[in-house]
Amino acid sequence: MKLHFIDFAIIALYLLAMLCIGWFLRKKASANKESYLLGGKTLPWYLLGLSDAADMFDISGTMWMVSLCLVYGMKSIWIPWLWPVFNQVFNMMFLAKWLRRSNASTGAEWLATRFGLKGRGVKGSHTVIVAFALIGCLGFMAYAFIGLGKFIEIFIPWSIVQPYIPFHIAPEYVAHFYGIIFTLFAVFYSVLGGMHSIVLGDLIKYIIMTIGCIAVAVIAIQHLHGDASRLNVPAGWGNPFFGWHLNLDWTKYIAAANQKIADDGYDLFGFFFMMMLFKGVFAALAGPAPNYDMQKILSSRSPKEASKMTGFVSIILLPIRYAMVIGLTVLGLLYFKQLNLDNGSGGVDFERVLPGAINDFLPVGILGLVLTGLFGAFMGTFSGTLNAAQAYIVNDIYLKYVNPNASNKKIMTMNYLWGVIVVAIGVTLGFFTKDVNSILQWIVSGLYGGYIAANVLKWYWWRFNANGFFWGMFTGTAGALIFSHFFSGIQFLYYFPVLFLISLAGCFIGTFTAPATETETLISFYKTVRPWGFWKPIHQMVIAEDASFIPNKRFKLDMFNVVIGIIAQCCLTILPMYVVLWMKLPLLVTVLILIIIIFILKKTWWNKLED
Repeated sequence: MKLHFIDFAIIALYLLAMLCIGWFLRKKASANKESYLLGGKTLPWYLLGLSDAADMFDISGTMWMVSLCLVYGMKSIWIPWLWPVFNQVFNMMFLAKWLRRSNASTGAEWLATRFGLKGRGVKGSHTVIVAFALIGCLGFMAYAFIGLGKFIEIFIPWSIVQPYIPFHIAPEYVAHFYGIIFTLFAVFYSVLGGMHSIVLGDLIKYIIMTIGCIAVAVIAIQHLHGDASRLNVPAGWGNPFFGWHLNLDWTKYIAAANQKIADDGYDLFGFFFMMMLFKGVFAALAGPAPNYDMQKILSSRSPKEASKMTGFVSIILLPIRYAMVIGLTVLGLLYFKQLNLDNGSGGVDFERVLPGAINDFLPVGILGLVLTGLFGAFMGTFSGTLNAAQAYIVNDIYLKYVNPNASNKKIMTMNYLWGVIVVAIGVTLGFFTKDVNSILQWIVSGLYGGYIAANVLKWYWWRFNANGFFWGMFTGTAGALIFSHFFSGIQFLYYFPVLFLISLAGCFIGTFTAPATETETLISFYKTVRPWGFWKPIHQMVIAEDASFIPNKRFKLDMFNVVIGIIAQCCLTILPMYVVLWMKLPLLVTVLILIIIIFILKKTWWNKLED
């Protein structure tokens, strides 16, 4: 263990600050349900965007990205499209403002604006989206929990702690014990202070993370001395472009990396990319999933600010995060043999590159800042997900079915109670998680694969109804859960088309076996949200009532903005990598592309933002 007093002091001060934030904001958060769950819809877009970005900067995901960057080099920038990361661009261009126009508190409450409050399938559609949201939230909490435990275990060996613990813990559960300790801090400030404390905590965390990430990048540059040729990597490692096959041969350098590529299933990279893009576009068109990302959009002050918020996320997240990713990758490559990456069975655990490099190469003080930022990253992701889970349980179950007339005091009590229960369940699931990558693949390729079809159709097709939504979600999610017993890892992605078709069949069968949604509901939705798509019959009714109504004709412009927005997002991702490796020509080209796209989007997006 290389932590010194200064490092411990920085971490302790941060944890104390989080406790104080939760305690001092508890009264403001408890003013009413909206204040607790959505910050009263008074928080500015840049704070919400910063908070959303900070929540996405998690330990588990960053450990995964560093391991990918070391093995796949510049080509690793494409693999997070599994989420897909470019869904933020779709949200930025049009979906965030569509969602915010509903003025709902959760995704389940939003369904009432689209399908109404009565009719066949309405109750089922509400139930299935709440169930999906809770399963997803619990999965992400387990994902964050197990990543944190693995991370801390590197810095605080159990042999040092054990003499002070009055009970025995088996070695395989040490990571879980550490995870529980830090989870308690996250629970305290998020459960007491709600969205207000989450956003303020994220601001502090982001400032710390930014300092830490830049410091890591600078340290990596100093060790590399601006000479990327010093890195012992195979040909093609520094090239983000690819062919049908990956063509990275690590035999002469780190033989275990070849095994990781084989285990991941990414060798046929061209096919993998096509499948990832196919799934990713549909996933992005479906809109935000019912988690902390959606809650931040619904917390914004207006549809215009919701668009700004989602656009701000990529700008402040990607360059900072990838400065750390490439910095730790460089240190990991330069001193690979010095790092203890043994997985306990004779193999190499590449997810330990991040904690190993931090532990070995960061000086006193900087180590404390980086660890504090990463611990805060866990707490932010965990607390944001917890807030979303509380919203669905209290707003969409308790207040809807159990006690619709509950007093504000009763509502807050239920928020506190269910916050604790949800955390207990999420932590329990973490005990059954094999590793970070396995649960990540299950969430993004399996569970969310079943979510896509129904949530695409709800935006763009007027005839789609609550019954179709229920059966589409039910068949898709059930199919995903069943598939998880037969397929693992990247196999989820390759079987996505089958899962998508099953869900799509459920959507169509459910839709045409029930009447269309009430005309009044469809007209209200179309006039309020103003989506483009297959809405002609409803558009004609709206025009008959109000000849001055102006329909949304921005489809081509929105799609153009999405394409160049994704290119800009890729540039923001790879920019710090070129800086640290000091690849001058690619860096110059990347900067020029970014400048051109910024100029275009100023005219085609920013100047045309509307509520």
